Amino acid sequence: MNDELRRNYKAIPIPQRMDMALSADLEPQWRHFIVRDQHSQVKAYFSRRADLTAEEVAILLADLDQTVRLNCAKRDDLTPEQVEQCVSDRDPNLRYFIARNTLLTDDQRARLLADEDPLVRKAAAKGPKRRETRARPGQAPMIR
Repeated sequence: MNDELRRNYKAIPIPQRMDMALSADLEPQWRHFIVRDQHSQVKAYFSRRADLTAEEVAILLADLDQTVRLNCAKRDDLTPEQVEQCVSDRDPNLRYFIARNTLLTDDQRARLLADEDPLVRKAAAKGPKRRETRARPGQAPMIR
């Protein structure tokens, strides 16, 4: 990526980056930087966008921040490998959020129904839930 563009991005104040992460008018050149931002809150906002690319979802699912990963587990455009990654994750909170995903296979749902964590089992027992999106004025559609 262009070093000058990187410097320009880093000069943008954090509150403005958070606004950018939600913006319906996000300029494409900033996406590369937002998905890799050092501030978790920026990535957490960005991870709720309905218009993420497959590459952006993969980057965010690999993030160390739990909230970023939980937001991704709600998505209905995950690859089968990404769904399995979430189902097999050591973090029960991530397994809880993936437990209601409509993309789960019968085998994955069965594994979550037998999970060691009672809240994961309870979520899996409720069955699949289609996630809604909403867009506030000026914001891109966000997964709820």
